[in-house]
Amino acid sequence: MCRLFGLTGAPRRTRATFWLLDAPDSLDEQSHRNPDGTGLGYFDADGWAELFRQPIAAWEDRQFAAQARQARSTTFVAHVRHASTGGLAPRNTHPFRQDGRLFAHNGVIEDLDVLQAHLGAAMARVAGDTDSERLFALITREIDAAGGDVGRGITAAVRWVAANLPVYSINLVLITAGDLWALRYPDTNRLFLLDRPAGGQPLRHSDAAGATRVHADELASAPAVVVASEPMDDHPDWRPLRSGELLHVGVGGQVTSVTVLPDPPAHPLTLADLRPEAATSQQPH
Repeated sequence: MCRLFGLTGAPRRTRATFWLLDAPDSLDEQSHRNPDGTGLGYFDADGWAELFRQPIAAWEDRQFAAQARQARSTTFVAHVRHASTGGLAPRNTHPFRQDGRLFAHNGVIEDLDVLQAHLGAAMARVAGDTDSERLFALITREIDAAGGDVGRGITAAVRWVAANLPVYSINLVLITAGDLWALRYPDTNRLFLLDRPAGGQPLRHSDAAGATRVHADELASAPAVVVASEPMDDHPDWRPLRSGELLHVGVGGQVTSVTVLPDPPAHPLTLADLRPEAATSQQPH
């Protein structure tokens, strides 16, 4: 299934190279199992949202590797895609950008005609065919309605989806230049958190012979919070988010969470309910 990744070291600018390319279960490694698209979003020194997307696997994309090694940001979001809705094209490749925010999603939402009718004029934000970008447009509209409060906007949007649409999963990561939000809902797909304080051991990855081949000492000098669809290394502090848990990491690195969806979806979907291509995209591997 698709894989999500989010990182914040805010307010410090850092690189995400270890997690994207070098960790034992890096996004590059995960893309061998999710070959339908690769995307990386981050913010430049002026706070502009940068977006790199290609409808091919990360492991065969030299441009992705170059971006992953060079990009410095306070926050990152990345995604490797196993397509469920929408063809293989840049417009359907995560992350998506709206109003200076970046967003990626893992899961399946159905009855998109109902969602589109609910979006109304907000459909103008949608360029592609995916359920994910439509969900983002709803979140963006609700953030506007909440006076720019991102947490309230996410909560309002996902509660409407959970009450009105068939849902398999709406796991998501949304970032601004200083903040990161992540949601797991329901418990069909996994999402994990690693809150890594400053002063820890440098990140190292050894090959099969035991020889250390990757050092990420830069990441040990400052705190960082990582969100990912699966633990990406053997650090003991990875923990799964609860179903319905909305996580927020603020600009100072403070981590808070609240359960915004305590109940199951009104119209839950199982793998057996999904279209064949959607079911294949959600199979764990």
